[in-house]
Amino acid sequence: MSAPGGVHEEIRLYLRARVALIVLVTVEEQRAIEVVDEVRRTRDADSDLVMWDIADRFSSKAGRQLPDAVDPVAALDKIKDLAWKATHRRDLYLLKDFHEFWGKDPRVRRKLRNLAQQLVYTGSSLIITTPVRSVPVELRDDAVVVEMPLPTADELRPVLDGLIDDTKGVRSELTSHGRARLVQAGLGLTVAQAKRAFAKAIVRDEVLDDRDIDAVIAEKKAIIRESRALEFYTVEETPDDVGGLDALKRWLALRERAFSAQAVEYGLPAPKGLALIGIPGTGKSLTAKMIGGLWRLPLLRLDVGALFGSLVGESEERVRRALQLAETVAPCVLWIDELEKGLSGGDLDGGTSQRVFGTILTWMQEKTSPVFVVATANDVTSLPPETLRRGRFDEIFFLDLPTEEERREIIAVHLRKRRRDPGGFDVFHLAQIADGYTGAELEQSIVDAMYHAFDDDRDFHTADVTAAIGRTVPLSRAQREVIERLRSWLREGRARSASFAETAQAEQAQVRLELS
Repeated sequence: MSAPGGVHEEIRLYLRARVALIVLVTVEEQRAIEVVDEVRRTRDADSDLVMWDIADRFSSKAGRQLPDAVDPVAALDKIKDLAWKATHRRDLYLLKDFHEFWGKDPRVRRKLRNLAQQLVYTGSSLIITTPVRSVPVELRDDAVVVEMPLPTADELRPVLDGLIDDTKGVRSELTSHGRARLVQAGLGLTVAQAKRAFAKAIVRDEVLDDRDIDAVIAEKKAIIRESRALEFYTVEETPDDVGGLDALKRWLALRERAFSAQAVEYGLPAPKGLALIGIPGTGKSLTAKMIGGLWRLPLLRLDVGALFGSLVGESEERVRRALQLAETVAPCVLWIDELEKGLSGGDLDGGTSQRVFGTILTWMQEKTSPVFVVATANDVTSLPPETLRRGRFDEIFFLDLPTEEERREIIAVHLRKRRRDPGGFDVFHLAQIADGYTGAELEQSIVDAMYHAFDDDRDFHTADVTAAIGRTVPLSRAQREVIERLRSWLREGRARSASFAETAQAEQAQVRLELS
């Protein structure tokens, strides 16, 4: 993906190389026009930018009188005539929404290919703006695709400053640091979206202060949610909200300052990511949220299942946009929930799931932006072996059934969450009788006990939780074979245990094996 500041230079280089057909992929048409026009002016001040769309036909940045063309084929013919008459200038021709025509009419594809080959001899070039990356196979040999990333903080800062200056009666109480945080909150939005979010925050009470940062973040959440595949989380979870998993917590604590300027100066590379494999209900999702809170980074959740669309190329386009958005918001945590869903289609969807899955894996391997990936998976057997390869993840942790000590911590966490003092309960007894229960099952037992006590119009006690545990059939019994197969994956040494106690037990078992 192109670096934000590199789009101008990338287009400029292609023009110098006499590339005659450039497909500029972006949803920000106006920003794309501004970029192309700036490149055109710095390249040749006497040149013109000629634009065409189906509604307003031809228009000229230089204000020239241009012929009319009511359809795309006629427009391409006119561009050919204009280019040959102005070989002394290096004009640029920009076509808007042309992807709507090249997919329906073979004449358009043929005309485009002919024109691209002819423009090479004129010094002019054709640029097509489109929100989708898909290019007809007939044009791929003649066209280059340039992706325009979302705006950076440097591009959004003048947008905010301009709004403040242009809005009368606004009193700004933001420090320079506060303004930087407000701009940071707008990352991940297009220029138009950020402008609307900033404007809404400004006119709300005509005072610009720290509260407006939360308002812009709330607006960003709503916009990101519309992308279907991504969801922006406000993280409040801390390590105290997660019972047990001491080895995993220690690993995370060592990397808490990994994205700081001091870490970069020290020479530390930004961590790539973490794979959390294990039994359902053992805290994988909670851990992903906790990482965002611990590191004080934005948390984006990628729903792999929501990436798939019914139209050809739609799934690939969604994953491309989602990953581009994550890079724009970086540094951030990208939580890929239930990674195995990416292959749920198998060979029944024309290979779409393999392409989407492959795109994600390639990006994880090659990304240079500080996006920390947290991938969770329940059914590790459905993942191809290359998925968990080193280079994509810094570490692979297995979340097993909690030990007795961890069960005590989990029970105490959920009692405190419900404003109860764990000291008023026999936590040791509850942890002993809940052998084989996951953290989610322990939480549900407490909730179940509360419902029964609430129905009796009284507070709940140890006996209520004991009864609730007895009524629950844990997953370790209901799906004994499945759980045992997952736990054998850990015993084979394919992952690191998230718990110190289990880590010590595994090391002792390995020593005994070597001695025997």
